[in-house]
Amino acid sequence: MSPSPQLRATLVGGSIAGALDILFAITFAIVNGRTATWLLQTVATGILGEAAYEGGAQAAILGLAAHFALSIGWAALFVTVAARQPRILARPFVAAAIFGLVVFLVMRLVVLPLSAFPYPVTIFSKAAGLDLLSHVFLFGLPIVYAAARAVARKGP
Repeated sequence: MSPSPQLRATLVGGSIAGALDILFAITFAIVNGRTATWLLQTVATGILGEAAYEGGAQAAILGLAAHFALSIGWAALFVTVAARQPRILARPFVAAAIFGLVVFLVMRLVVLPLSAFPYPVTIFSKAAGLDLLSHVFLFGLPIVYAAARAVARKGP
């Protein structure tokens, strides 16, 4: 038995979006003199706080798992909404831009401040601007296109 089109879209779209987003973040970290391990530990600070930096590879793996869990969660939300309101898929770039902006804002204004993330969160910086673009193009588009395929397979 194969998974439903919505489940497949959630898993495929969320995984692709998560992979592209984390590769962007790791690349940005490396360009700025950090390591991939540091970046993934930084993600894990949302759960562990600053202790993540002393957690080695295990904390980095936890950060990667948390990142993909969030990516798949966001994909599930979008796919569910798109299945109920397919007209939002009529303009995929607009849908990706709005979805990416919503994810960016919720992560920066709600999720990170409520987590154990130890740094001040900003939305007005060079890094935040690049993060926003990443959320629109690398995160939003794969999820929107996966949802569009799922809705098209489901039919009217």
